[in-house]
Amino acid sequence: MASLSNLNQLLHINTLPVTSLNSTPSITPSTITFGLQSKNARKSILVADGLRRVVYVRATANDDDDEWGSEPSADVAVAEVIVPESETEKLKKDLVGSFYGTARGLKAASETRAEIFELISQLEAKNPTPASTDALSLLDGKWILAYTSYAGLFPLLSSGLLPLLEVEELSQTIDSECLSVQNSVLLAGPLTTTSISTNAKFEVRSPNRLQIKFEEGVIGTPQLTDSLEIPETVEFLGQEIDLSSFKDIFTSIQNTASSVVQTISDQPPLKIPISNSYAQSWLLTTYLDEELRVARGDGGSVFVLIKEGSSLLTN
Repeated sequence: MASLSNLNQLLHINTLPVTSLNSTPSITPSTITFGLQSKNARKSILVADGLRRVVYVRATANDDDDEWGSEPSADVAVAEVIVPESETEKLKKDLVGSFYGTARGLKAASETRAEIFELISQLEAKNPTPASTDALSLLDGKWILAYTSYAGLFPLLSSGLLPLLEVEELSQTIDSECLSVQNSVLLAGPLTTTSISTNAKFEVRSPNRLQIKFEEGVIGTPQLTDSLEIPETVEFLGQEIDLSSFKDIFTSIQNTASSVVQTISDQPPLKIPISNSYAQSWLLTTYLDEELRVARGDGGSVFVLIKEGSSLLTN
């Protein structure tokens, strides 16, 4: 196995016990391949899996043995390669992890806020998109709010001010082709879900700043959920109210309420024009990549948003 020895020297890796090509590796090779030439073998193929930190190395004696299913002419060496996580990726995970238990910033303690702002500052220093308005396609799509320091949203985020309602999602959807922005709040109740949103247009004012002008508010029609679920207790204005004695009453009216909601759901959403010339704002993007965005708004407030579908949402 001189060819594999030479290849190991090139890779600076330690080879584990060699297994035959006829045996099944415990981890399937990924599709990322790199061709390497060794001294005594005419062709070597390296397949790396960065997530599992395992590589498969195959040396062939001639050009006819290119397929994994062909008659083996050499062995496969399985070697472990340490693929360190980038500092930026670690910062992103640490930042998202620090949001745990903060209710999107509403319940963040002062020391937690300080930690979050420190992580945000470190991440902003590594911004891979220094001119976000030159990469509007990266801004496209639906972004889920994960954290904010904007106090104006705290009353909405506080479940104590919204009895029987829960803020299920806050999002911002950007369409760079139409130069439009939609901010949306999805509310979930015991019987229905509904959304409240604002539609706006934006203009590029600087490499990272968007000027936003709101055009209309939209109250979505309620959508019926599967069944009526009443919690045991609900907090309202700082007091806990026991609802267990009302369950029979709620159950008896469920069918009637469902019929009413179904009728309302068939109606179009209510659109309210916004003609006030002062209904404007601006947004400064300070970090942007394919899955995470940091923006700062009026008064120095910060918003951290994660692209819909990103694995960061599950972290």
